[in-house]
Amino acid sequence: MESLLSSMIVLLLVSFSCFTSSEALTSNNGNITIKLDLMSWTTDGYIAVVTAYNYQKQRSISSPGWKMSWRWTRKEVIWSMVGAQTTKQGDCSMFKGNIPHSCISKPTVVDLPPGTPYNQQIANCCKGGVLKPGLKSAFQISVGKAGTSVKTVRMPVSFMFTAPKQQYICGLTKNVRPTRFITADKRRMTAALMTWNITCVFHKAT
Repeated sequence: MESLLSSMIVLLLVSFSCFTSSEALTSNNGNITIKLDLMSWTTDGYIAVVTAYNYQKQRSISSPGWKMSWRWTRKEVIWSMVGAQTTKQGDCSMFKGNIPHSCISKPTVVDLPPGTPYNQQIANCCKGGVLKPGLKSAFQISVGKAGTSVKTVRMPVSFMFTAPKQQYICGLTKNVRPTRFITADKRRMTAALMTWNITCVFHKAT
């Protein structure tokens, strides 16, 4: 009887220890939400604003900052970017004249540093990838060789979001209700043409 009681106490202690560890991992609840708001169509694609929201309550992303990547499902290229840049251009030798910013099928994007020239900035960009709880980081992207309507455009997939000493797992790209915007004078409301949403949750420290 005494042996059985001792075994039960050990089991309870182990269970409590596991529960505590699990709680510690999820105590900083929240997520990183990535939104792609398609703002206008171009002759061969679209212009979108990509925003990463840090909805985590206590977990900051410190220097050298976040990295974001995805995979194109067709042969899309990035013509230009404002507020961020890809780490590699890739092989754009098939283009003549106007050369894309990136021709890679799975580009990796990083934020620009503070002090970036004003004409290369948009709102909420250029913090060197630092992203504190409750704040957001954004950049603009012009995509070519893509669809030019809600029926022909295709969502990028396989998003990845990384940060120094932090590993995240990102879900599927989802087509959600278009984001609405209110002008500075609060007298007019506009909306994105389409909005794609990706949720990334903290997995573990690295």
